Amino acid sequence: MSRKLFGTDGVRGRANSWPMTAELALKLGAAAGRYFRRDGSTAHRVVIGKDTRLSGYMLENALTAGLTSTGMNVLLLGPVPTPAVGYLTRSMRADVGVMISASHNPHQDNGIKFFGPDGFKLSDAAEAEIEAMIEGEITPAKPENIGRAKRIEDGRGRYQEFVKTSFPSGLRLDGLKVVLDCANGAAYKAAPEVLWELGAEVIPVGVTPNGTNINANCGSTHPETAAEAVVTHGAHVGICLDGDADRLMVLDETGRVADGDQIMALLAARWAEEDRLRGGALVATVMSNLGLERFLRGRGIGLERTAVGDRYVVERMREGGFNLGGEQSGHIVMTDFATTGDGLIAGLQFLAEMVRTGKPASSLTQNFATVPQILKNVRYAAGADPLGADVVQRVIAEAEARISGAGRLLIRKSGTEPLIRVMAECEDEAMLASVVDEIVAAVERSL
Repeated sequence: MSRKLFGTDGVRGRANSWPMTAELALKLGAAAGRYFRRDGSTAHRVVIGKDTRLSGYMLENALTAGLTSTGMNVLLLGPVPTPAVGYLTRSMRADVGVMISASHNPHQDNGIKFFGPDGFKLSDAAEAEIEAMIEGEITPAKPENIGRAKRIEDGRGRYQEFVKTSFPSGLRLDGLKVVLDCANGAAYKAAPEVLWELGAEVIPVGVTPNGTNINANCGSTHPETAAEAVVTHGAHVGICLDGDADRLMVLDETGRVADGDQIMALLAARWAEEDRLRGGALVATVMSNLGLERFLRGRGIGLERTAVGDRYVVERMREGGFNLGGEQSGHIVMTDFATTGDGLIAGLQFLAEMVRTGKPASSLTQNFATVPQILKNVRYAAGADPLGADVVQRVIAEAEARISGAGRLLIRKSGTEPLIRVMAECEDEAMLASVVDEIVAAVERSL
């Protein structure tokens, strides 16, 4: 069953434009409510979290109306990280969890993603069924069975206490100066409090959300702001979260950025040494650098690659019994602790390594030499199919022939934005730049 609304991470788009309208959110809430209430009982509940976008109020109210119309009781968490919704869905015995967020996108965008009662994101098949229900008639609840909605004041606190349990017992962050960039997003309260309670001296960045400054020149997609703070304050390390705090970037004491591949390499090697790495492999996407693959191979650790999207990483982890996976973009998934990527938990694992080894961040963030990689994006208008043009296909085929044996090429549509992503890796940097530029130019001409 195909999906039109759902992408790689829920439904996403520009706020107040289809599909991110109040009308669609109401229908989506009603469809999800009916999907999770198919047994007809009345004891169903849903938790809803959101990030700090202005449009979150509109979508929260519309979703609540749709869900309660089918008899779901709604528990409103307010601004909390995406992984908090996954955790609280399971711990509060909810039938479904909803996160209103467009993650690292600018404030003009928003999104809606669902978690099942086990705390994991819904499968493609489940999302397709919900889409099909939107297109049909959704039976409302009887008047006496309409659901209730109420605010939950301790949801964030519950999540914070849970996150602290992921930090190794017996260790503390005392004496560690940490720049923490929360992207003016969902973790602007939770993350600084957790690190401070564990003993760190926290220098907060991006903790004054106003509804329109989420991810604006801050957070994991703009680490330069935190890098400047690291140098200015003489901090030991910097941690940059994104708008919904399910991903991170780490900065060493010089402000140099380490992406998800470097953090996964560190954790995979450590866990393998301690015989904690289930399945003897790391799960990552096709975007992860060849340098990571070589690093793992040299230590007898396997690499399982998936399609882009942390949901596909998690699906492969669950299928194969693996407990560590993630994306180059900074989603780090540790199923020993969480059901989805959690930037705060991943940050704590890195800080624990700093404390345990006594090594500076710079020695823990450069685990392997990266193969030169270029990623360029081309934005296209809705309804366009730039990759379908014959001239684009011809240029891609020629590029693949050139780079074959020396590197790799990946061209795909983004699952969260109207972008064509052109990525290539090659030791020959001149060839690398040429190949990417030729494909980008061909795509742009087709538009």
